[in-house]
Amino acid sequence: MSRSDEIIRIVSDYKKIEVNQLSQLLNVSNVTIRKDLDKLEEKGIINRQHGFALINNTDDINFRLAKNYDLKRKIAVKAAENILDGDTVMIESGSTCALLAEELAFNRKNVTIITNSVFIANYIRKSDSVKVILLGGEYQNNSQVNVGPLIKKVVDEFYVDKLFIGIDGFDPVRGFRSNDLARSEAIHVMAAAAKEVIILTDASKFNQNGTVTCFSFPEISQVFTDKSINAGSQKILDLKKIKVTTI
Repeated sequence: MSRSDEIIRIVSDYKKIEVNQLSQLLNVSNVTIRKDLDKLEEKGIINRQHGFALINNTDDINFRLAKNYDLKRKIAVKAAENILDGDTVMIESGSTCALLAEELAFNRKNVTIITNSVFIANYIRKSDSVKVILLGGEYQNNSQVNVGPLIKKVVDEFYVDKLFIGIDGFDPVRGFRSNDLARSEAIHVMAAAAKEVIILTDASKFNQNGTVTCFSFPEISQVFTDKSINAGSQKILDLKKIKVTTI
């Protein structure tokens, strides 16, 4: 695990921690920690405040990105193995999806990413080798994503092989769940423009439910997750003929 990953894990656990304490825990100088924090703050993952590092809004996508960051990054890297230089893909607004976009932006050439996530567009803005097409709509502040009927007017112009999405929960009968109806509706519109829908999620989501059903089992072709997925969920996915890749 890199030092940046360790910083994210520690700050996520503590919620708010002194920079001095952070440097002691990681056995590096305050100057080194501040440089690391500057990079993480620039990405929007960590916030700085009067000698502290903190994550202060659990509804914000920056917090969701920091939670289980190392696992999510590994899942994103694994999923990226299916995407080649020059490919065009659609990516929605999940936190693991943002890490997939980052992997493609900085480790592939001439990839085009179609997304409704303002966060993703900003997150990979320094890449010179990626083209981003941002779908317009009604802007949600915390998730930094566009939703609503305007999405359909734009997305109807495209068709891609793969749409990558995140989930908020799982139901053994109804399928994959979301906590946001507007986001769920936007993802369905995007799915109509894709040959297959692929889920990226850490395994903790299989122990949660969600407010609304986002996708039923037949609508999903693959799931990328980690090896801590519970046996019951794994069995259901196998029975539903959904390919599961774990890291």
